[in-house]
Amino acid sequence: MPRALTIGRVIASRLIEWQRLHGRHDLPWQNTRDAYRIWLSEVMLQQTQVDTVKPYYLRFVARFPDVRALAAAQPDEVLALWSGLGYYGRARNLHRCAREVLARHGGAFPDEARQLARLPGIGRSTAAAIAVFAFGRRAAILDGNVRRVLCRHAGLHGYPGERSVESELWRIAEAELPSREVERYTQALMDLGATLCVRTRPDCAACPLSSDCRALRDGVVAQLPTPRPRRSVPLRRCAMFVIRRGDEVLVERRAPSGVWGGLWSLPELELPPAATGSAAIEAATAADGLPDAVSLAHEVERRFGLRVTALRPMPPFDHAFTHFRLRVQPLACEPVATGAAAEAPGRAWLALDAAAGAALPRPVKTLLQGLASAQARAA
Repeated sequence: MPRALTIGRVIASRLIEWQRLHGRHDLPWQNTRDAYRIWLSEVMLQQTQVDTVKPYYLRFVARFPDVRALAAAQPDEVLALWSGLGYYGRARNLHRCAREVLARHGGAFPDEARQLARLPGIGRSTAAAIAVFAFGRRAAILDGNVRRVLCRHAGLHGYPGERSVESELWRIAEAELPSREVERYTQALMDLGATLCVRTRPDCAACPLSSDCRALRDGVVAQLPTPRPRRSVPLRRCAMFVIRRGDEVLVERRAPSGVWGGLWSLPELELPPAATGSAAIEAATAADGLPDAVSLAHEVERRFGLRVTALRPMPPFDHAFTHFRLRVQPLACEPVATGAAAEAPGRAWLALDAAAGAALPRPVKTLLQGLASAQARAA
């Protein structure tokens, strides 16, 4: 169960004054009532830092300046602009949401948090932020930065992902909501968590809430919020076939859901799981358990109708996801004959010099850009 003292004081006045003097006022999505731009920024900022989001946001609004432009886009266009930002379900929901706003609401976002929360990819906190900043509504938010501020100020113990702790945080967030200047107060909470009340090395001396912060008083600032219970992160492994045809490479469309859902990627072959235990995982290489070259060549011919003369292992790389790590062993393949299977729906030959603008996962894009650079140097 969460442990916190009852909140009976108001923090809004201090936060509002602090934000006026020290908060952020020139972010690209600020100083507007455009619900589209506020919605876009709030979705991009989910689990992603401001400095990472800025260039993506600016490119996105340049390409899709309003919800109608986004709704009219093809999914690949959206995913290509999102490539590298991660959590690709956000991009798919963004596109779905734009089309739903157009179809069900005539292109105008609802102005109430409850209605906004019914749209794809918009949760309770994101809906509240849009309602506050776009429509001046009174609603409480609870993003990652705000959770940290409230946990520390209230001395709330327990992992915020647990239902009981989250419920208590929502209670606090709503109890502290002022009746006036809700926009500045909401921005202040976000700013405080992003600039002073940060995860490591918070600047408590400059914090406007330090005088009655229970975590500071009890010497547990570094322990709050309570971290997620530790668990082992499994290591998954796969081979990726880098099948070349001149200056092109064969790519496949991934399934709509799951890892890198809806993106184009290199064809994969799942490899046996690594041995258990952290030491064994760290020592493992992607080539462990890799089928022999003849078997791999037969696999390429079976799946794609391509006969290859050689399969050459390239340097492996790791990619971290929320719940597992993926170790990838790329295999360079040079086909000598093509078949119809390589031209099937969901497959395409991608020019290496087009990889930068394609809807590819970031590590795959990096790999193909490296190949394009090497090819250019050799030319």
